[in-house]
Formats: sequence, structure tokens, C-alpha cells
Amino acid sequence: MKIPISVLVVIYTAKNEVLLLERADHPGFWQSVTGSLDTTDEPLIEAARRELFEETGIDSRLLNDGAVVSMNHSVTYEIYPEWRHRYPPGVTQNVEHWFKVCLPDRVPVKLAPREHLSYRWVALQDAPKMCFSPSNQEAIQKLNSI
Repeated sequence: MKIPISVLVVIYTAKNEVLLLERADHPGFWQSVTGSLDTTDEPLIEAARRELFEETGIDSRLLNDGAVVSMNHSVTYEIYPEWRHRYPPGVTQNVEHWFKVCLPDRVPVKLAPREHLSYRWVALQDAPKMCFSPSNQEAIQKLNSI
């Protein structure tokens, strides 16, 4: 069962391009890197680094120190009914913690095929409109203000 605490990791370049991933379980649904904690005591930053690597193949250990940065923001949202079976009975909400990774330029992406079908680098101003998740849209919009 999934833990209802997750991370959202927005990956973008110095040229203001955002990496978006198309969900395998919902083609046409685009998002940033997301994932739940593996254990209740997993540090959020470690979950963000782990999910970054699992979903894109980007190894934070090969980036500049401090490349994975907390946005010091979290949101609580209602879990979509079709995904509630992944959580313990009665769990209807998830707390999502936001992180960002700024890369100097695009990097090769290696998708986790069970999770994502494809990826795109999208202009920062266009990326929120592609995301199905309102919190993902908001996180991308906040990149300019953080």
C-alpha cells in the first residue's frame, strides 16, 4: 500500500524548459516526477532524489551539490477515486511536498516504462497547461517566484 505522503519534482533547464512525463496508466496525462515515500521515515529530499532517478534516470549525485531543492511548500489534495485502491482503506487525501531541479541544459532521459510512455521538454509558460494535476500546474507557475 502506498503512503499518502509524496514528492513532486519539477525539472527544468536554465533556458526555462520543463520536463514533462506522460503517464503509462493514463495516456495523455502529463506530469512532473512524482512518487510516494517508500517508508514513513524516508527523508523527503531522499524520496525526491530517488524518484528523480527512478522516473528519469537523472542521478542527482552527478549534478551540482544542492541541485535538488525544496520549494518549501506542500499541498494536501484529494486522491482521485480511481487511484485510492493503492492506499490503505479509508485514505482519501495525500500530502505532496514540492521540489525543483534546475539543469544547465536538457539531459538524456531514461523513462521507467511501467510508469511513463514518453517525455517532452516544454516551454515554461506552456508546461502548466499540459499538466492534468492542479498542484503540478501551480508548482511550475511558482518556479518564477522562488
